[in-house]
Amino acid sequence: MAAWGERLAGVRGVLLDISGVLYDGGEDGGSPIPGSVEAVARLKRSRLKVRFCTNESQKSRGNLVGLLRHLGFDISEGEVTAPAPAASLILKERGLRPHLLVHDGVRSEFDQNDTSNPNCVVIADAGEAFSYQNMNKAFQVLMELENPVLISLGKGRYYKETSGLMLDVGAYTKALEYACGVEAEVVGKPSPEYFRSALKEMAVEAHEAVMIGDDIVGDVGGAQRCGMRALQVRTGKFRPSDERHPEVKADGYVDNLAQAVDLLLQHADK
Repeated sequence: MAAWGERLAGVRGVLLDISGVLYDGGEDGGSPIPGSVEAVARLKRSRLKVRFCTNESQKSRGNLVGLLRHLGFDISEGEVTAPAPAASLILKERGLRPHLLVHDGVRSEFDQNDTSNPNCVVIADAGEAFSYQNMNKAFQVLMELENPVLISLGKGRYYKETSGLMLDVGAYTKALEYACGVEAEVVGKPSPEYFRSALKEMAVEAHEAVMIGDDIVGDVGGAQRCGMRALQVRTGKFRPSDERHPEVKADGYVDNLAQAVDLLLQHADK
């Protein structure tokens, strides 16, 4: 990549995706991507502000942070922007009572929400819970509402675990959108509000921030639409065809997080 100095000049804040950038999940908890633990540590020792911005919706924020700390990462709950806590707040603010089509691992994030007599559906990466019966129940709830509200925690197509690529929530959200004739509200990447909330937590303007992710649409495209710069790592769900994407072009492509941090620490001060 030419002219890295121009691409990264003036960066004050770094948003990091988690899955596919820091680690690949798996049945056994997953494993760090080589070099990523030290890369995060180096970023945190620098003058740059760091925040983690994830669409993880199978684990509560606390459990996700616990897993990452176990894998060696320096990370705390307060540094993580995650969709389930954000959705829980939105539900309270709008007086919405959700029917939850979510993984058991994230259900605790909605303990403070009233789920009686639902007037909306919240869908997340439910994994094995994406049965016909559960999808049909969500469909029935939406069809019975005069003004159906479908909230999707992210809208990814797939992600990578140690065992291979895994279908993500977006495919199931699309099914409900099609069947019910509704458009889902996305809480998570690539929603502009989601990126803005992360930037607000960092006290950094969009033009001063860079997103590092493995998803060309959700991470890179979403960040760029908010006025941020974005780098795509060639780890996680990255496919070679991403570098020829018809609509989204990253500000740079790097082999992994370690290389991205090398470049940031070299050029961000310029």
